[in-house]
Amino acid sequence: MSAADCDPGPTACGPICSVVIPTYNGRELVSRCLASIAQHRPRTHEHAIEVIVVDDGSSDGTAELLARYHPDVRLIQLKHNGGFCAAANAGLTAARGRFIQLLNNDTEVAPGWIEAGIAPFADPRVGAVAPLVLLRRDPQRVDSAGDSYALIGWATKRGHGEPADFWSRRPIEEVFGASGSSAFYRAFALRRAGKLDQFLGSYYEDTDLAFRLRWAGFCCVFSSRSVVYHDISATYDHGSRALQRRMARNAEFVFWANLPGALLAAAVVPHVAFVAFQGCWRMAHGRLAPFLLGKWDAVQAWREIRRRRKHRFELAQAAIAPAHFVLPVAVLADARNHLKRPRERLASRANRG
Repeated sequence: MSAADCDPGPTACGPICSVVIPTYNGRELVSRCLASIAQHRPRTHEHAIEVIVVDDGSSDGTAELLARYHPDVRLIQLKHNGGFCAAANAGLTAARGRFIQLLNNDTEVAPGWIEAGIAPFADPRVGAVAPLVLLRRDPQRVDSAGDSYALIGWATKRGHGEPADFWSRRPIEEVFGASGSSAFYRAFALRRAGKLDQFLGSYYEDTDLAFRLRWAGFCCVFSSRSVVYHDISATYDHGSRALQRRMARNAEFVFWANLPGALLAAAVVPHVAFVAFQGCWRMAHGRLAPFLLGKWDAVQAWREIRRRRKHRFELAQAAIAPAHFVLPVAVLADARNHLKRPRERLASRANRG
């Protein structure tokens, strides 16, 4: 079975792409995001889009703002704050487009971002597209040029902190995955692989989905001509011990749930060494406790991990093509960029959730 056989293709009516924006107490952020979309929105029927904002139980007047200034936006209001994955999934479920862009509320888009973002889907094997994501406060620097995943269990952003000029000239090329801040997805691929795993809450949910898309036989490519600007950590406070704990848990969860058996066997020793190194670094920076608690949370979630490993093999059995994983032991360039990365902006108090 191939993607070309099952993807229903374009319809005579309805949008070609749905832009889904989850938000929680991010009134000012989402307003800026929507203003950029309105400014650069495609005007042709061929590239018609719909914009869906999912208000994840906000209390800052987000819904009133949208009703007054953005009446063309589809608003989904959730009664209670369920976290990023739950809000994103509500938008993905409601989306009518053949393609879907999942966009953070702390982003802005550039001219032609939709056209360049969906063009690679002409190849039916492409399940996701990673745009070129630049730092909003320093547009000459890269936030992400697609995501990488190393065999040691480390998810990183390609090109993070590097000059934008180099990455803006890159051709369309395969990458491991797309950053959840701005990824494009084929709706059919999501129906096959599933939406975001709500167990994760936030962080590593895009890496987990990238793995599942590959288990289902799809690939992800990077499109440098689709440009999005992003504020690092404008929504989440990385100084939060609860967030550090969740990130430590999710890193283990994704590693043990997704690696194919042969690669997992080869990766166990390097991964344990890497986790030990991370623990030493966090101990030196006074962050060891939430890190260890997160790892223990992952151990306690072994039943969930086992259930998801079974699901991955079920995806492979029904895949449109053989699952393809090319994972380096470690990506030295990404490690260098991580150490030299720009300082993260602290989330405003209103946006912490």
